[in-house]
Amino acid sequence: MRTYAELFAVREFRNLFLANCAGIAAHTTSALALGALTYASTGSALLTALSMFGAPLAGVLGSLTLLSAADSVPPRRALTLAALLVTAGAAVQAVPGLPLWARFAVIFGSAYVGSVTGGARWALLTDILPANAYVLARATMNTSVGVMQIAGFGLAGVLLVWLSPYQVFLLALALRAVAAAVGWFGLSEHPARATERVTVARTLRVNRALWADPGRRSLLLNLWLPGGLIVGCEALFVPYAGDRAGFLLAAAALGMLVGDVLVGRFLTPARRERLLHPLRLLLALPYLAFVLAPPLPLAMAVALIASVGYAATLPLQERLVAHSPSDARGQVLGLHHNGMLAGQALCAAVAGAVADLVPAYHAVALLAAASLVATLTLTAGLRRTSPRAATIGGVEDRTRPDPAAAAP
Repeated sequence: MRTYAELFAVREFRNLFLANCAGIAAHTTSALALGALTYASTGSALLTALSMFGAPLAGVLGSLTLLSAADSVPPRRALTLAALLVTAGAAVQAVPGLPLWARFAVIFGSAYVGSVTGGARWALLTDILPANAYVLARATMNTSVGVMQIAGFGLAGVLLVWLSPYQVFLLALALRAVAAAVGWFGLSEHPARATERVTVARTLRVNRALWADPGRRSLLLNLWLPGGLIVGCEALFVPYAGDRAGFLLAAAALGMLVGDVLVGRFLTPARRERLLHPLRLLLALPYLAFVLAPPLPLAMAVALIASVGYAATLPLQERLVAHSPSDARGQVLGLHHNGMLAGQALCAAVAGAVADLVPAYHAVALLAAASLVATLTLTAGLRRTSPRAATIGGVEDRTRPDPAAAAP
């Protein structure tokens, strides 16, 4: 399966894609509205960054408690329940006059629900599609993120000129309801991957088994840290550009979209591997230009070019799937996703704290330099999971039993 036509011929994938589009559009529109509301009421770059990017910190709690639900609950049921709960949270956000602490509680609660079921979405791709279609499918899902971020941030930026944040929240509520309906009526029921009940003990046992493998641990760290620091740069777009921040966010989303299309659709596995390290460097290097406080058009170009580097996650995810046991695939993909989002949220908080001390453009450059250092430091560990290592000396023989597969 190498083409979009073949991919979208699969009914369940089409519906999963549409539900994801609606959910991402809802998230981006409400995030910008909440960011604008927070900055207007507090003037704090830290609180603004937390309001827009901080909720995934709840994923840390999800990963340590009920993440095994990604394998132990049938995926259609898990995803629909999560969508309904997040829809209820979106309805609460639309209430005028709600205290800021209550809004933060809602977004963190919604993020926790998503964190314990999100892995089921990515594992479902391996159930409904052939094994060789995972990268194309994941890149296409990432494309939906890019397109909907462009549409969501751009639309929210325009709407906030004419409407109040509460009215924008109502639009997000409608989109959340669409996502829940498409998920329930558009997906077939698939059996749970694991037969054991959802418990904290199982979650922790499988997490320990997954983390104990050095190759898998290196992949997770490479997926979490460099990109998280760059999201810290993006979290400062509102303090940097004010009411024009939506244009910067849309430019970054467009760059991510371009990278996912090029790498996921047009590159062979061998070419993806050859471009892995250049893409990892591209993610951070352009943002160093922010030390010069570039004007908005140049800053948009920097964000667009750098965000192409997010496509480096595709070959890294391909390696992660290949080195994961099938009966814990939802949990390992959930661990990757939650850790990635939590790292982004933590870095956004750090970026906001730094920007409260120094100008926003200096903070962006500092975060970019930290990302570059992380990228270079973590490069050596990737040798454990390279395709070359899998064929030389049996160092990473993907057919051998996986120690995590025996985890209860």
